[in-house]
Amino acid sequence: MGAGALMCLLSAVCYGSMAVMVKLAYGLGLDEWQMLLCRFIFGSAFLGLWIALRDPSAFRIRPSRLAAIACVGVFIYTAQSLFFFRALRYVQASTTALIFYAYPALVTILSACFLRLRLSRSLVCSVVLVSGGCALVFADAFARRADPTGLLYAILATSVFSGYLLLCQLVMRDVRPLTATFYMILSTTLGFCLLKPPTALLGFSLPQMALGAALGLVPTAVAVSLLFAAIERVGSAYASVFSSFEPVATILFAALLLGEPLIAWQIAGTALILAGIALPNLVLRQQTKALRNSRTA
Repeated sequence: MGAGALMCLLSAVCYGSMAVMVKLAYGLGLDEWQMLLCRFIFGSAFLGLWIALRDPSAFRIRPSRLAAIACVGVFIYTAQSLFFFRALRYVQASTTALIFYAYPALVTILSACFLRLRLSRSLVCSVVLVSGGCALVFADAFARRADPTGLLYAILATSVFSGYLLLCQLVMRDVRPLTATFYMILSTTLGFCLLKPPTALLGFSLPQMALGAALGLVPTAVAVSLLFAAIERVGSAYASVFSSFEPVATILFAALLLGEPLIAWQIAGTALILAGIALPNLVLRQQTKALRNSRTA
């Protein structure tokens, strides 16, 4: 699980930069449609170029798997992305992230119901720690006046994302993570191009285009690739727990780039999140070590 956990953490750092990038993009005059077009057009281009140069065989996929991935991308991932960006338009990034990070608990419950995941004590404790940590990290958000429209979009985003993670575990069976990632992003790009013509990007200034390219590279091509690879190794429930390092990364990026202050509640919450991420990994390592010792005894 070590490699899968590391991939989740790196993916979380990349995803954690997205909320700050979106806030910066709104400041540059972009709307959510323009940002999402940039994110997925550049993301699919970066990933497609990487595959063409390094491993063209990754383009191969069975038609049935391609159809399943395309459906998830066009309908599910498109909707989740739009809801998340819309939420950031109306409410603070911390408030959006607090609501969004209810998804580890939702994914774990849904995995137990539909994928027959066994809820071990370590996994339950991990979800409790992560959820409590997220609440502390963004405790100051409760004191702010939040727009109901933004709250609704944030709730929709976390609900759709929970289902998205479960579907990923199902549709990517026997599909290489890199292949699944590329066709997921490409199909999501198609979804947004059908809703908004890509000609909207032609009038971008250089700073707007640079930020759009960054949205396509960091929290899209890199982050999604790492998340798919992690799900393949540890499953969607564990991946959602480890990926909860994202709010910590968001806070650090916000402090560095937006000048947002760090408070004691956030530091305490960070500690809980890190504990929740480490717990199931440490327990599994101990179980693996005990199993190896019993075999050599």
